Amino acid sequence: MATNPTTLPAALRALDITPPAIQTGYPEPFASQVAGRVKRRLGDAFGLTNFGVNLCRLAPGAVSSMRHSHSAEDEFVYVLQGHPSLLTDAGLTTMSPGDCAGFKADASSKGDAHQLRNDSAEEVVYLEVGARTEHDDVVYPDDDLALIRQDGRHVFTHKDGRPYAADS
Repeated sequence: MATNPTTLPAALRALDITPPAIQTGYPEPFASQVAGRVKRRLGDAFGLTNFGVNLCRLAPGAVSSMRHSHSAEDEFVYVLQGHPSLLTDAGLTTMSPGDCAGFKADASSKGDAHQLRNDSAEEVVYLEVGARTEHDDVVYPDDDLALIRQDGRHVFTHKDGRPYAADS
């Protein structure tokens, strides 16, 4: 996307921003678990580089991500529609429109692992805001999954360091 300020829009209708064709970088079996999630990358439409803003929709039964925590990236979510279940290290919390939650980065890899789930029969819509920290590692305590920085890019691996691509 062009980042020339003269070509960027001043304002857009969020629903007019086309979701990317590839919605997740997760390897299987995790990719299929987020299949009911659609993200519109609002920040990208304006060339934002310091933080990202996503308008996210979760179909009934879908999850936002695998439960995870970040080493260097703060995250914030704000519920617009529906009643997602927020699963954290403290347990399950049902959220409602107008509710928000924040997750501070923790370099010790002991941050509050979190995930939104749509356990209801209605669609959930929320805003997701996060830093775009280059040196962020992600811990997935419930799954054999890690996201690490390797050769200048993020790579999903097993917890023992083997890349998922090596499984095929």
